[in-house]
Amino acid sequence: MAARPLLIAMLLATAVHPSLATAQPASTDAAATDPAAALATLIDDAWRYNLSQSPTFATSLGVRDYDDQIGDPSLAAMDAQAAQAARFLIRLNAIPLDRLSATDRTNALILKWQLEATVDANRFGQREMLFTTYSGWHQNFAGMSDNLPFKNQADYRSYLTRMAEYPAYNDAALKVSDRAIADGFVLPCAVLGNSEGSITGVIQQDPTKSRYYAPFTKPRPIDMTDAQWSAMQAEARAIITDKINPAYAKHAAWFRDTYLPHCAKAVGISAQPGGAAYYDFQIRQMTTTDLTADQIHTIGLGEVARIRAEMDTVAKKAGYASREAFITELRTDPKYYAKTPGELMAAAALEAKKHDGLMPQYFGRLPRLPYGVKEIPAEIAEGTTTAYYSPGSPEIGVAGNYYVNTSKLDQRPLYELPALTAHEAVPGHHNQIALNQELDLPDFRKYGAFFTAFVEGWGLYSEHLGIEMGIYDTPAKDMGRLSYEMWRACRLVVDTGIHSKGWSKERAVAYMKDNTALSDANIDAEVNRYISWPGQALAYKLGELKIRELRKRAEKSLGTRFDLRAFHDAVLGQGAVPLSVLERQIDEWIAAQQATPAKAS
Repeated sequence: MAARPLLIAMLLATAVHPSLATAQPASTDAAATDPAAALATLIDDAWRYNLSQSPTFATSLGVRDYDDQIGDPSLAAMDAQAAQAARFLIRLNAIPLDRLSATDRTNALILKWQLEATVDANRFGQREMLFTTYSGWHQNFAGMSDNLPFKNQADYRSYLTRMAEYPAYNDAALKVSDRAIADGFVLPCAVLGNSEGSITGVIQQDPTKSRYYAPFTKPRPIDMTDAQWSAMQAEARAIITDKINPAYAKHAAWFRDTYLPHCAKAVGISAQPGGAAYYDFQIRQMTTTDLTADQIHTIGLGEVARIRAEMDTVAKKAGYASREAFITELRTDPKYYAKTPGELMAAAALEAKKHDGLMPQYFGRLPRLPYGVKEIPAEIAEGTTTAYYSPGSPEIGVAGNYYVNTSKLDQRPLYELPALTAHEAVPGHHNQIALNQELDLPDFRKYGAFFTAFVEGWGLYSEHLGIEMGIYDTPAKDMGRLSYEMWRACRLVVDTGIHSKGWSKERAVAYMKDNTALSDANIDAEVNRYISWPGQALAYKLGELKIRELRKRAEKSLGTRFDLRAFHDAVLGQGAVPLSVLERQIDEWIAAQQATPAKAS
């Protein structure tokens, strides 16, 4: 899973860029006279406004206009953002799309998609739900320094300013969450077991052990004296002790005493006010399709049946009487599990380097930005997924990172690492997202267009590509790969089952356990995620199926002229897009390949 949506949505600011504060919508005449210029101006205005609303994200991209801000999670801020999106939509709708180039039409359609999503999302009461089992403002802030520059005194001063503002942000977020309780928009009791620990785990009595202090353990910036650096470190320790820790303690007490007593008994979003309509909205946003919950459920059942048959074949080839017997062996034999966090991290790092060495065989263009391998923070590890990816920033010199879960080692099998690494690192998320940051696209598409079906669909396609790459070189690894594919197929059944068909958590867990080789801990964390983040998990399998469908179409159309490296470059070379746009782009690429004279042997 990629973390980009969390990064973009992390902090919202009320400040408006000065040039936008009094900006008037472009006239219809101006849009008609020069549509391309009108679109370019609108794209620039909308992007600058979005950066003003996400100040730490702006800093991560090298835009330093908002370095003293952290954002505003209030409902008033959400209303202001939706109103501004509506004004931008008026300007966009005045531009005649048929007079734009193909590239500009794609830019306009993607901007329209984003603006309409902002307006539509603000109509649902679920906007009051500011956290899930996977993320929350408290964890986003604790990891804020991972995506900020720390090169000089000004960078550290900006960070200290933001740290000191956290208590006010926390109070504002708790106020929205109090409203959510009153309005009936609360998470189910069944998923909240690790939530308090994700808050209290950030509190460190020794401030130098706090995640907030991590930047101050780096070497002194060259533009500071020893005395200045010592003073700044002391200021950081004081802010952590006097402001950060009390804010987290207040948050934990609120969660325990106010939120938990009101947690929901029903696990499906449809039980909430307007929940069924909200789930339909989430399906459209996450999958970029018009599929219904029933259609997706049926697709999932078909995929589960297909993958079960493949698992049976692999088990028999490995000498086991049944799929179940092989999975029991994989779940219980100690040889498949690391003994220490260090052993698991070493295995993940080695797997990643193996993949790096294979990349040029499958891609004509590779990203310049490298990636690292890190452990998931301890306070969230036990309740979160098995791994995730966090994008880097070429602008400020931050690498991407593949985060690996080192908790519950007896639940983190080594045979899953090839598929996991293919998805989260390369050829999956790092390859796609880092390339996206280098493309000749408007900034709002390079950094702000995160279409889950494309991004996560590519991640799952990358796991399948691993078959050709030869990374599943044992029956256990192949079963691990199939288990991961089954995991994503089960999501289509389980997510729709929970939110559209009235499934209980117990039924969802039982379905996952019966069909995948995932450990109990991973299944519990995953089902909690589906419950608290409706619709998001549907995007993976649907996106992968579309990419594989387009590849088959290209192979059939081009025959011996099909070039896998060129196909991959075509899929990734135009940025993250809705699946319908991707289909059009690949059809155009196929036509262009057919029109190009074949090279001599």
